Amino acid sequence: MKAAARKRKPSPAARTRSRFWWAKLDDEALLGLRFCDLRLDLDRDPLKRALARLDAELERRGLHFRPHYWLSEEWFSPDGVPGIAIPFYMAHPRLARLERRMMHEVEGGNSRWLARILRHEAGHALDNAYRLRRRKRWRVVFGSPSRPYPTKYTPRVTSRNHVMHLGHWYAQSHPTEDFAETFAVWLAPNSTWRTDYASWHALRKIHYVDELMAEIRESRPAVRSRAVIEPLSADRTTLREHYRRKLQEYDRSDALRYDKYLRRLFGLRYEHPGRPAAVQFIRQVRPQLHRLLVRRSQLHPYLVHHVMRMVIRRTRELDLCVSGPLRLTQRGLFSLLERILFDFVRRGRERYTL
Repeated sequence: MKAAARKRKPSPAARTRSRFWWAKLDDEALLGLRFCDLRLDLDRDPLKRALARLDAELERRGLHFRPHYWLSEEWFSPDGVPGIAIPFYMAHPRLARLERRMMHEVEGGNSRWLARILRHEAGHALDNAYRLRRRKRWRVVFGSPSRPYPTKYTPRVTSRNHVMHLGHWYAQSHPTEDFAETFAVWLAPNSTWRTDYASWHALRKIHYVDELMAEIRESRPAVRSRAVIEPLSADRTTLREHYRRKLQEYDRSDALRYDKYLRRLFGLRYEHPGRPAAVQFIRQVRPQLHRLLVRRSQLHPYLVHHVMRMVIRRTRELDLCVSGPLRLTQRGLFSLLERILFDFVRRGRERYTL
């Protein structure tokens, strides 16, 4: 009699499907799960590739420092810990789709955006590792790191005292954010900061970072803690509770200001079935309008990009469509974007939630 056949081990793909059994749940069922139930890790592309790319960028600059990474609810680098917490939705495409549905965008959802955020967070982690903010010149260049961290801030949109890197003029929110943004601009491969900021006061900050990195390049970090703060594996919060809190904190007053103009320009999709979505239309004409707006307004491309991104997000939230002739809609869109741009400059500041 033949020996009983040896039981086959499940393939890696089958084990992955079993581990992420929740990936086929609908949104309502998924929202009922706790973070610790997801059993996520960092070993997934494109996140895995992005982390390797950041390490390579630090190595290319000759820095010994490498941050450690873990999954949590949001992006952050805790004070005193030379590491980076990465939001859960970056670890699985199903969670990224849920994030987009709930928040209408995925922060770090494409490779370029992800690389920018990681460089910024690496700046915080490196600041913690070498205790850079304790240096007198650091405080002279960026300001006092002990300044209270605001829940909201009101940047000057035409200021040239800070670099332009992440959205919402983030460098203006706090001295530690100013350093992290400046470091991110310096770290980026093939960065053209010397010409991009040639006439800006912010240039002195990048020069200081360049000198500071040359000084610490050969030294080992003073802080080598591998502490993991608020890890996902110990988080018993449900996704529903997470998004309820996040939406309560989300300040949309800026985008809501222009709703009536968007509704006048576009139509509601349920009233015009079969018509193209306004979001798709804006993305198609975006390169042309961006170039024209920068040329006509003589404003920084960063401000133009910010306004266009805000309009795209709001048209998606309102579920608008192109209800009129394409040429007239494009002309009207340009006029609206130009109006919003100069409204930003006239008011001189916006209010953003941190």
